[in-house]
Amino acid sequence: MVRNPTKHRLPLLFMLMVSAVALFAVGCDDDDGGNGSGNGGTTSTPAGSDSTSMPAGSDSTSTPMAGGEIDYGSLSGSVRVDGSSTVFPISEAVAEEFSLVSDVRANVAFSGTGGGFEKFCRGEIEISDASRPIQDDEVAACAANGIEDIVEIQVAIDALTVMVNPGNDFAECLTIDEVNNIFRGDGATNWSQVRDGFPDQPISWYYPGTDSGTFDYFVEAAIEGVDEEATHRGDGTSSEDDNILLQGIANDPNAIGYFGFAYFLAAGDELKAVAVDGGDGCVEPSFDAALDGSYQPLARPIFIYTTETLLAERPEVLGFINFYLENLGELVPEVGYVTMPEDLHQEQVAKIEPFLQ
Repeated sequence: MVRNPTKHRLPLLFMLMVSAVALFAVGCDDDDGGNGSGNGGTTSTPAGSDSTSMPAGSDSTSTPMAGGEIDYGSLSGSVRVDGSSTVFPISEAVAEEFSLVSDVRANVAFSGTGGGFEKFCRGEIEISDASRPIQDDEVAACAANGIEDIVEIQVAIDALTVMVNPGNDFAECLTIDEVNNIFRGDGATNWSQVRDGFPDQPISWYYPGTDSGTFDYFVEAAIEGVDEEATHRGDGTSSEDDNILLQGIANDPNAIGYFGFAYFLAAGDELKAVAVDGGDGCVEPSFDAALDGSYQPLARPIFIYTTETLLAERPEVLGFINFYLENLGELVPEVGYVTMPEDLHQEQVAKIEPFLQ
């Protein structure tokens, strides 16, 4: 069980993203968050910041195992996490709670899935957050640097959410073909071109940057998935910071955009979700629809990545990931994502069990 779980985590997350700075110092005795005699702190860093300033080595000196279980209180050192802004809320919540039971300092940043993999393959971080599976060229980049023992761990299910301004009273549900028409490179530029009866108003587009796994997944599911020759348009507003997208849609009556479900929930009444018809009728994004597979094609798995070497040689990394998996059932819904079915969760647990012996 998590000690003292943080309440109202979604409103807190929203305030953090609005300022584009996420800094937590939990249980630290000093102002700069350094490891002292108390519990380790957590630091969260927005995209573009330097998340690699902490020493790469471990200063963990205690034996982490006690009777086959990890003794979290014996762990110290640091763990660096970077990558997907979609996975960021989960990793940040885990880091915050982990600091209450260990002396490990976790630095959690969000430079986008692609940016996280670049740092991971250079050996600059221990854990890479990803809102899509690692790609072949990224595996090759890791291998070129001697990193060939990658471990993929699914942590949740997300419902990628298409959103409009709350004043939009006509785009209640869009077919996946209409979504494709709106976001493809040669697609509609006016709402009247999307469907007869829609107003004669220009469309404003807001979407994640190309380093984002959310962008990659959307292209796969809603652009190339409808027409393999199509490409995503490039004339809208793109950003790795979901808060910029949120504010753009909230302030533009002609806007449409997409990002992860958690950020939609955090926005409250500022945004309006669009139901999507993937072929079997209109389905709104929700926990249940993502879990039962009816929200198609925009429900997706999200991941963290590490290596066998780190799990074997860095007790603080093994401890952090074990704690991550132990507490997914509580923390994932707290931050607005969907927990995995138990059989799928146990498949992830089995990936680190050999290192717990």
